[in-house]
Parts: sequence; C-alpha cells; structure tokens
Amino acid sequence: MKLYILIAGLLFVQFSFAQEAAITATHKIWSLQDCIDYALENNITVKDAALTKSIAEIDYSKAKSSRLPNLFGSASQSFSNGNTIDPITSSYVTDQIHSTNVGINSSMTLFQGNQINNQIAQNKILFDKSVFEAEVAENNIVLNILETYLQTLYSKESIAIAQNNLAASEQEVVRAKSRLDAGTIALSDYTEAQSQAATNKYNVISAKKDYNQYIIALKQLLELSPIEDLEIETINENMDLVNLELNKVDVYQKALGILPEIQSSNLSIEASKKELDIAKGGFLPTLSLSGSLGSGYTSINTNTFSDQFDVNFNQKLGLSLTIPIFNRNQTKSAVQTATINIEKAEIQKLSTEKEVYKKVETAYQNAMSAQEQVVAAEASKVAAEQSYKLAQKKYELGALSTTDLVISQNTFTIAQQNYLQSKYLNILYHQLLQFYQGNDIKL
Repeated sequence: MKLYILIAGLLFVQFSFAQEAAITATHKIWSLQDCIDYALENNITVKDAALTKSIAEIDYSKAKSSRLPNLFGSASQSFSNGNTIDPITSSYVTDQIHSTNVGINSSMTLFQGNQINNQIAQNKILFDKSVFEAEVAENNIVLNILETYLQTLYSKESIAIAQNNLAASEQEVVRAKSRLDAGTIALSDYTEAQSQAATNKYNVISAKKDYNQYIIALKQLLELSPIEDLEIETINENMDLVNLELNKVDVYQKALGILPEIQSSNLSIEASKKELDIAKGGFLPTLSLSGSLGSGYTSINTNTFSDQFDVNFNQKLGLSLTIPIFNRNQTKSAVQTATINIEKAEIQKLSTEKEVYKKVETAYQNAMSAQEQVVAAEASKVAAEQSYKLAQKKYELGALSTTDLVISQNTFTIAQQNYLQSKYLNILYHQLLQFYQGNDIKL
C-alpha cells in the first residue's frame, strides 16, 4: 500500500510540473527579439531563400564536377539469323549467332574554350549572390517584424486610451442623469452625454479590432497557428532620440557598404561578365579524351565463353578535336546577349543604390520630423489633459455644458492619439537608421 501511495505521489508531482510548464509556455510574453529570432527560424520566406541558396550550392558543386571524366558501363545480348556480320569477329557469315558484348567507356573534356573554368567561377559567384539574397530576405522579415510589433503596441495602447475615455464618459452619463433629474440641465445635454459614451464604446471596439488584426499579421510573420495565443512585451518608455548631428550621407555610405542587396547587385555584374566569357569560349575549339575497355562472346566460335572473353579483350584510347566553323550565329548571339546583360546588371545596381538612398533619406527625414513631433505632442497632451480635468470639475459644479465637456474630452483624446503615434513613429525611424548603419535593432 505504501508503494502505491509513493507512486501516486510521484505521478501527481510530475503531472503538476507538466501543467505548470504548459501554462508557462501558453502565457509566454514575446519580446521584439523573441519575435525576430523565431521568425528567422520559421518564416517561410526565409526558408524559401535558404532553399534557393542550397540549390545554388548544389549547382556550384555540379559545375566543379564537370572537370572530372565520366564513366559508363554497357552490356548487350543479341541474336541474329541469316546473312549477317559477327559483332565480335566482324566476319560475314550465314548462320544463327548468339553474341554477348560488355564494356566500360570514359571521356573527359581537356579544353573547351575555358568554358568549364568560367562556368565554375560563375556558379561560385551565383552561390555567393544567393547567400546575400538570403540575408536580404532575413532583413526584410526583421523590418516587417519591427513595424508590425510597434503597430501592435500602438493599437494596444490605443485600447487603453479608448477604455479610459469610455469609463470617463459613462461617469459623465451618470452625472448628467442626476442633473437632469434635478432639473439643472436640459434633456439634450443628457442625450449628448449618452451619445459621447456610445461613441467611446464604438472606439473601444474599433481599437480592439485593430489590435487583433495586427496580432494576426504578427502571427503570420512568425508562422504561428491562428489558435495560438500571442502576447507581446511592452517597451521601455525611455526612448532614444535621433542624434541631430547625424549625417544622412554618412548613413547612406554605411548602408552601401553593409546592405546585402548592394553586394548582391555587384555579384550580378560579375556573374554577367562570366557569362560573356563563357559565350566567347564558343568561338574556340574543343579537345576531348576518350577511352574504353571491352570484350565479348559469339556462338560461332568454338572456344568457351571465358576463353573468348580473354581473347576478345580490347582497349581503346583517343583524342577528339572539334573546331567551330559556323553554327548559325548561335555563339555570336550569345556574346551579344551577355554583353547586354552586363549593362542591365549595372543599371540594376544603380537602381538598387537609388532605392537604398530613398529609404535612408525617408527614414532620416521622418526621424527628424517624428522627434520634433513627439516633443510637441507630449506638451499638447499634458495641456489637453489639464484642460479636460478642469472641464470635468466645472461640469461637476454645473459651470460647464455637456457640449463643452465633450469637446474637451475629444481634444484630450486626439492629443493622446497624436502623442502615441509620434512616439512609435519616432521609435520606428530611429531603429531604421540604426539598421542602415549596421547596428542591431533592439527596444
């Protein structure tokens, strides 16, 4: 009996720990870094880029193997009747012949206009390019996570603002009802208070809907199940402000040196140049080496199977030279196409640099603007809050109409939303400037 009690106790303890672990896992609060790390491991766009990189690596390995000789084995069994040539002795006979042939053969290209070496070099460049493209995909996910995370926090705080306004307006409805019963206000003032409460209730519902939409977007970036709960961590209110001495040209130059899309553009040009070298190799001759080993058996020979295989054993070794004379301008067209592709790759690089400059310029200008806006919005919010509190006291004393109170509350609400928006925009653009300088994104 004691043993049964001990086992039951151990099982209970184990079950309790399992429940606690499940609860802890279910109620995990995700920080920005948690979201970034998880997305880089699980996001399907990142995985797709990684698979593309793996394919490029395989192509590079295959190109290197093209230097090696091939090797094939063959075996055949044939039957012929009547006038025929013996496949083993090459004698012209009139008979039924059973013959067997086996052999191995190999060939390798010794020279092909240096196309093999250039192909290997091009595939190495394309592999390196795929590495940078995978980094581009990761960076895009990181920036999407950052933006969605901040939007989610913004909508979460918007819910709190809307709920506070709803609570305040519901109290004002109660006060308005008391004053209406006392005959100190008109019915229109009471209905206006009710209308404001209804509007604030609608705002709460709308804010919750926006929050849920951002949570869905964040889940999709993280590749989380729709039924899985997701709660994100709030950020430190002590916000870093953009350094006013920061030079956007310096940021742009740093971005050109570190962003993988720039490196990818450079490698696209190099790959196109190698394609031109490969195309030009088509004008040059090709020299190949081949060799084979073989033997066989024929039924018209009286020797045994093993004796014939020994006697008929043969070896061949040969060189083959192919000189291109005219191939319907295929090589010429390939050279012209490769030349154009080089120009296109150079134009694409310029386009990528322009896009990077646009992003840096936009982030810089928005960061400067958001930094000034957050200071002004905070001052406006403080003033609007004081004004609203004063209006509430006047309303309680009957010195202010319901309309004026509603106007004051709406002014305070707008000031809160403006401050909230400028705060998160300031954080977003500050982090973007950090990213373009090669610094880590962190809140």
